[in-house]
Amino acid sequence: MVQWDVFSSRPLEGNSLAVFFDGRGLSDDEMQSIAKEMNLSETTFILPRDAATEREPGVRVRIFTVREELPFAGHPTLGTAFALRGNSGAENVTLDLNVGKVPVQFEDRAGGPAFAEMTQIDPNFGILHERETVARAIGLSVDDFDSSLPIQTVSTGLPYTVTPLKSLAVIQNLRVNLSQGTAYLEKSGGRFFYFVCRETVDREARLHARMLFYNGEDPATGSAAGCAAAWMVAHGVAKPEERVLIEQGVEMRRPSRIFVRASALNDLGNNRIVNVRVGGHAVEVMRGEVFL
Repeated sequence: MVQWDVFSSRPLEGNSLAVFFDGRGLSDDEMQSIAKEMNLSETTFILPRDAATEREPGVRVRIFTVREELPFAGHPTLGTAFALRGNSGAENVTLDLNVGKVPVQFEDRAGGPAFAEMTQIDPNFGILHERETVARAIGLSVDDFDSSLPIQTVSTGLPYTVTPLKSLAVIQNLRVNLSQGTAYLEKSGGRFFYFVCRETVDREARLHARMLFYNGEDPATGSAAGCAAAWMVAHGVAKPEERVLIEQGVEMRRPSRIFVRASALNDLGNNRIVNVRVGGHAVEVMRGEVFL
Protein backbone atom coordinates (compact mmCIF):
# COMPACT_ATOMS: atom_id res chain seq x y z
CA MET A 1 0.00 0.00 0.00
CA VAL A 2 0.95 3.60 -0.42
CA GLN A 3 -0.10 6.75 1.43
CA TRP A 4 -0.60 10.11 -0.26
CA ASP A 5 -1.32 13.58 1.05
CA VAL A 6 -3.95 14.98 -1.30
CA PHE A 7 -4.84 18.60 -2.16
CA SER A 8 -1.34 19.69 -1.21
CA SER A 9 2.07 19.60 -2.86
CA ARG A 10 3.76 19.53 0.55
CA PRO A 11 4.04 16.42 2.76
CA LEU A 12 2.11 16.40 6.04
CA GLU A 13 -0.50 18.81 4.72
CA GLY A 14 -3.75 18.17 2.86
CA ASN A 15 -5.82 15.03 3.42
CA SER A 16 -4.09 11.67 3.86
CA LEU A 17 -5.20 8.65 1.84
CA ALA A 18 -4.17 5.00 1.98
CA VAL A 19 -4.28 3.18 -1.38
CA PHE A 20 -4.12 -0.60 -1.67
CA PHE A 21 -2.97 -1.61 -5.14
CA ASP A 22 -4.64 -5.03 -5.26
CA GLY A 23 -7.75 -5.64 -3.18
CA ARG A 24 -8.74 -8.83 -4.99
CA GLY A 25 -9.49 -11.59 -2.52
CA LEU A 26 -10.43 -9.23 0.30
CA SER A 27 -13.96 -9.45 1.64
CA ASP A 28 -16.09 -6.39 2.30
CA ASP A 29 -15.55 -6.86 6.03
CA GLU A 30 -11.78 -7.09 5.58
CA MET A 31 -11.72 -3.89 3.52
CA GLN A 32 -13.75 -2.14 6.17
CA SER A 33 -11.47 -3.43 8.95
CA ILE A 34 -8.35 -2.31 7.07
CA ALA A 35 -9.85 1.16 6.59
CA LYS A 36 -10.51 1.30 10.32
CA GLU A 37 -6.92 0.18 10.95
CA MET A 38 -5.59 2.96 8.69
CA ASN A 39 -7.74 5.43 10.68
CA LEU A 40 -7.73 8.01 7.87
CA SER A 41 -10.66 9.87 6.35
CA GLU A 42 -10.71 7.28 3.55
CA THR A 43 -8.89 4.22 2.28
CA THR A 44 -9.19 2.93 -1.28
CA PHE A 45 -8.84 -0.53 -2.77
CA ILE A 46 -7.91 -1.01 -6.42
CA LEU A 47 -9.39 -4.14 -8.00
CA PRO A 48 -7.32 -4.80 -11.15
CA ARG A 49 -9.01 -6.23 -14.23
CA ASP A 50 -7.75 -7.04 -17.72
CA ALA A 51 -6.86 -4.07 -19.91
CA ALA A 52 -9.76 -4.64 -22.31
CA THR A 53 -12.28 -4.47 -19.47
CA GLU A 54 -10.68 -1.39 -17.95
CA ARG A 55 -10.46 0.46 -21.25
CA GLU A 56 -14.06 1.69 -21.20
CA PRO A 57 -15.31 1.92 -17.57
CA GLY A 58 -11.88 2.52 -16.04
CA VAL A 59 -9.98 0.98 -13.14
CA ARG A 60 -12.30 -0.47 -10.51
CA VAL A 61 -11.84 1.25 -7.14
CA ARG A 62 -13.78 1.01 -3.87
CA ILE A 63 -13.72 3.73 -1.18
CA PHE A 64 -14.10 3.17 2.56
CA THR A 65 -14.21 5.52 5.54
CA VAL A 66 -13.54 4.18 9.03
CA ARG A 67 -17.28 3.40 9.27
CA GLU A 68 -18.71 2.71 5.82
CA GLU A 69 -18.20 2.33 2.09
CA LEU A 70 -18.90 5.45 0.04
CA PRO A 71 -20.15 5.59 -3.55
CA PHE A 72 -17.89 8.55 -4.24
CA ALA A 73 -15.41 10.84 -2.49
CA GLY A 74 -13.14 13.49 -3.93
CA HIS A 75 -9.73 13.21 -2.30
CA PRO A 76 -9.70 9.37 -2.60
CA THR A 77 -10.49 9.70 -6.31
CA LEU A 78 -7.72 12.21 -6.92
CA GLY A 79 -5.16 10.44 -4.72
CA THR A 80 -5.86 7.01 -6.21
CA ALA A 81 -5.47 8.46 -9.71
CA PHE A 82 -2.06 9.86 -8.71
CA ALA A 83 -1.07 6.44 -7.34
CA LEU A 84 -2.21 4.65 -10.51
CA ARG A 85 -0.40 7.13 -12.73
CA GLY A 86 2.89 6.80 -10.85
CA ASN A 87 5.76 7.95 -13.07
CA SER A 88 4.07 6.95 -16.32
CA GLY A 89 3.34 10.50 -17.44
CA ALA A 90 -0.17 9.46 -18.48
CA GLU A 91 -2.44 12.39 -19.33
CA ASN A 92 -5.61 10.65 -18.15
CA VAL A 93 -6.64 8.04 -15.59
CA THR A 94 -10.25 6.88 -15.36
CA LEU A 95 -11.71 5.32 -12.22
CA ASP A 96 -14.74 3.04 -12.10
CA LEU A 97 -16.34 3.90 -8.75
CA ASN A 98 -19.63 2.81 -7.22
CA VAL A 99 -21.12 6.07 -8.51
CA GLY A 100 -19.85 5.35 -12.02
CA LYS A 101 -17.06 6.48 -14.32
CA VAL A 102 -14.91 9.38 -13.09
CA PRO A 103 -12.11 10.64 -15.37
CA VAL A 104 -9.04 12.42 -14.00
CA GLN A 105 -6.88 14.58 -16.26
CA PHE A 106 -3.27 15.50 -15.43
CA GLU A 107 -1.32 18.64 -16.21
CA ASP A 108 2.48 18.56 -15.94
CA ARG A 109 3.90 21.99 -15.24
CA ALA A 110 7.54 22.87 -15.85
CA GLY A 111 9.39 23.28 -12.59
CA GLY A 112 6.36 22.35 -10.50
CA PRO A 113 4.39 19.35 -9.29
CA ALA A 114 1.75 17.64 -11.42
CA PHE A 115 -1.79 18.94 -11.14
CA ALA A 116 -4.81 16.65 -11.53
CA GLU A 117 -8.46 17.51 -12.11
CA MET A 118 -11.39 15.11 -11.83
CA THR A 119 -14.69 15.57 -13.62
CA GLN A 120 -17.53 14.72 -11.27
CA ILE A 121 -21.00 13.66 -12.34
CA ASP A 122 -23.40 16.51 -13.08
CA PRO A 123 -24.86 18.05 -9.92
CA ASN A 124 -28.30 17.39 -8.56
CA PHE A 125 -29.65 20.42 -6.68
CA GLY A 126 -31.76 19.52 -3.66
CA ILE A 127 -33.86 21.58 -1.32
CA LEU A 128 -33.22 25.07 -0.02
CA HIS A 129 -33.12 25.06 3.78
CA GLU A 130 -34.56 27.61 6.16
CA ARG A 131 -31.84 29.27 8.24
CA GLU A 132 -33.94 29.19 11.40
CA THR A 133 -34.50 25.44 11.05
CA VAL A 134 -30.83 24.69 10.40
CA ALA A 135 -29.78 26.99 13.26
CA ARG A 136 -31.98 25.06 15.70
CA ALA A 137 -30.77 21.72 14.36
CA ILE A 138 -27.06 22.40 14.79
CA GLY A 139 -27.06 24.85 17.68
CA LEU A 140 -26.04 28.08 15.95
CA SER A 141 -27.59 31.53 15.96
CA VAL A 142 -29.45 32.69 12.86
CA ASP A 143 -27.08 35.69 12.86
CA ASP A 144 -24.14 33.30 12.27
CA PHE A 145 -25.29 32.61 8.70
CA ASP A 146 -24.62 34.62 5.54
CA SER A 147 -28.10 35.91 4.79
CA SER A 148 -27.19 36.79 1.19
CA LEU A 149 -26.66 33.17 0.13
CA PRO A 150 -28.89 30.08 0.38
CA ILE A 151 -28.31 26.93 2.38
CA GLN A 152 -28.77 24.18 -0.19
CA THR A 153 -28.18 20.46 -0.58
CA VAL A 154 -26.24 19.55 -3.71
CA SER A 155 -24.92 16.17 -4.86
CA THR A 156 -22.29 15.17 -7.40
CA GLY A 157 -22.41 11.60 -6.16
CA LEU A 158 -22.74 12.29 -2.44
CA PRO A 159 -25.15 14.90 -1.04
CA TYR A 160 -23.71 17.81 0.93
CA THR A 161 -25.63 20.70 2.41
CA VAL A 162 -23.61 23.79 1.52
CA THR A 163 -24.01 26.10 4.51
CA PRO A 164 -22.68 29.66 4.14
CA LEU A 165 -21.61 31.42 7.35
CA LYS A 166 -21.13 35.15 7.67
CA SER A 167 -17.48 35.47 8.70
CA LEU A 168 -14.13 33.80 9.22
CA ALA A 169 -14.52 34.29 12.99
CA VAL A 170 -17.77 32.30 13.01
CA ILE A 171 -16.40 29.41 10.95
CA GLN A 172 -13.10 29.25 12.84
CA ASN A 173 -14.90 29.05 16.19
CA LEU A 174 -17.55 26.64 14.91
CA ARG A 175 -19.25 24.44 17.50
CA VAL A 176 -22.19 22.43 16.25
CA ASN A 177 -24.41 19.61 17.50
CA LEU A 178 -23.47 16.93 14.99
CA SER A 179 -25.91 14.29 16.22
CA GLN A 180 -28.89 16.64 15.92
CA GLY A 181 -27.58 17.95 12.61
CA THR A 182 -27.20 14.45 11.21
CA ALA A 183 -30.74 13.59 12.26
CA TYR A 184 -32.01 16.71 10.51
CA LEU A 185 -30.11 15.88 7.31
CA GLU A 186 -31.43 12.33 7.25
CA LYS A 187 -34.97 13.72 7.19
CA SER A 188 -34.19 16.37 4.55
CA GLY A 189 -32.19 14.24 2.12
CA GLY A 190 -28.69 15.44 2.97
CA ARG A 191 -25.64 13.57 4.24
CA PHE A 192 -23.13 16.06 5.60
CA PHE A 193 -22.93 19.80 6.21
CA TYR A 194 -20.22 21.67 4.28
CA PHE A 195 -19.65 24.99 6.05
CA VAL A 196 -18.25 27.82 3.94
CA CYS A 197 -17.66 31.55 4.16
CA ARG A 198 -16.47 34.14 1.67
CA GLU A 199 -13.92 35.65 4.08
CA THR A 200 -10.67 33.70 3.69
CA VAL A 201 -7.17 33.38 5.14
CA ASP A 202 -5.51 33.23 1.70
CA ARG A 203 -6.45 36.24 -0.41
CA GLU A 204 -6.40 34.01 -3.49
CA ALA A 205 -9.15 31.77 -2.10
CA ARG A 206 -12.82 32.28 -2.93
CA LEU A 207 -14.17 30.23 -0.01
CA HIS A 208 -12.96 29.08 3.40
CA ALA A 209 -14.47 25.68 4.24
CA ARG A 210 -14.84 23.17 7.07
CA MET A 211 -16.42 19.72 7.08
CA LEU A 212 -17.19 18.15 10.46
CA PHE A 213 -18.20 14.50 10.54
CA TYR A 214 -17.99 11.33 12.66
CA ASN A 215 -17.16 13.52 15.68
CA GLY A 216 -14.06 14.72 13.83
CA GLU A 217 -13.06 16.93 10.91
CA ASP A 218 -11.98 16.36 7.32
CA PRO A 219 -8.92 18.33 6.11
CA ALA A 220 -10.09 18.38 2.48
CA THR A 221 -13.37 17.18 0.99
CA GLY A 222 -13.23 17.01 -2.79
CA SER A 223 -16.75 15.67 -3.20
CA ALA A 224 -18.14 18.55 -1.12
CA ALA A 225 -15.95 21.02 -3.01
CA GLY A 226 -17.56 19.83 -6.25
CA CYS A 227 -20.98 20.50 -4.77
CA ALA A 228 -19.75 23.91 -3.65
CA ALA A 229 -18.45 24.63 -7.17
CA ALA A 230 -21.91 23.98 -8.63
CA TRP A 231 -23.51 26.02 -5.84
CA MET A 232 -21.11 28.94 -6.42
CA VAL A 233 -21.89 29.14 -10.13
CA ALA A 234 -25.63 28.74 -9.52
CA HIS A 235 -25.69 31.59 -7.00
CA GLY A 236 -23.18 34.01 -8.50
CA VAL A 237 -20.22 33.41 -6.17
CA ALA A 238 -18.12 32.23 -9.14
CA LYS A 239 -18.52 32.67 -12.88
CA PRO A 240 -19.01 29.71 -15.23
CA GLU A 241 -15.63 28.16 -16.15
CA GLU A 242 -13.82 30.30 -13.55
CA ARG A 243 -11.33 28.15 -11.65
CA VAL A 244 -11.36 29.24 -8.01
CA LEU A 245 -9.62 28.09 -4.85
CA ILE A 246 -11.32 26.66 -1.77
CA GLU A 247 -9.16 26.55 1.35
CA GLN A 248 -9.89 23.87 3.95
CA GLY A 249 -8.12 22.16 6.84
CA VAL A 250 -6.62 25.40 8.17
CA GLU A 251 -8.04 24.93 11.66
CA MET A 252 -6.57 21.39 11.77
CA ARG A 253 -3.15 22.60 10.67
CA ARG A 254 -3.55 20.42 7.58
CA PRO A 255 -4.03 23.24 5.04
CA SER A 256 -5.55 22.07 1.77
CA ARG A 257 -5.92 23.81 -1.57
CA ILE A 258 -8.86 22.62 -3.66
CA PHE A 259 -9.36 24.14 -7.11
CA VAL A 260 -12.87 23.99 -8.55
CA ARG A 261 -14.87 25.12 -11.57
CA ALA A 262 -18.14 24.35 -13.29
CA SER A 263 -19.99 25.20 -16.50
CA ALA A 264 -23.44 26.65 -17.06
CA LEU A 265 -25.50 25.30 -19.95
CA ASN A 266 -28.52 27.24 -21.15
CA ASP A 267 -31.19 24.58 -21.57
CA LEU A 268 -34.51 25.92 -22.92
CA GLY A 269 -34.00 29.21 -21.11
CA ASN A 270 -32.82 27.66 -17.86
CA ASN A 271 -29.19 27.61 -16.78
CA ARG A 272 -28.12 24.08 -15.91
CA ILE A 273 -24.84 23.53 -14.06
CA VAL A 274 -22.66 20.85 -15.67
CA ASN A 275 -19.05 19.73 -16.03
CA VAL A 276 -18.04 20.10 -12.38
CA ARG A 277 -14.29 19.76 -12.00
CA VAL A 278 -12.22 19.51 -8.83
CA GLY A 279 -8.44 19.55 -8.88
CA GLY A 280 -5.27 19.83 -6.89
CA HIS A 281 -1.87 18.38 -6.16
CA ALA A 282 -0.83 15.30 -4.21
CA VAL A 283 2.40 13.96 -2.77
CA GLU A 284 3.41 10.42 -1.82
CA VAL A 285 4.58 10.16 1.79
CA MET A 286 4.70 6.46 2.68
CA ARG A 287 4.87 2.91 1.31
CA GLY A 288 4.32 -0.29 3.23
CA GLU A 289 2.77 -3.74 3.54
CA VAL A 290 -0.13 -4.98 5.61
CA PHE A 291 -0.07 -8.54 6.93
CA LEU A 292 -3.34 -10.33 7.66
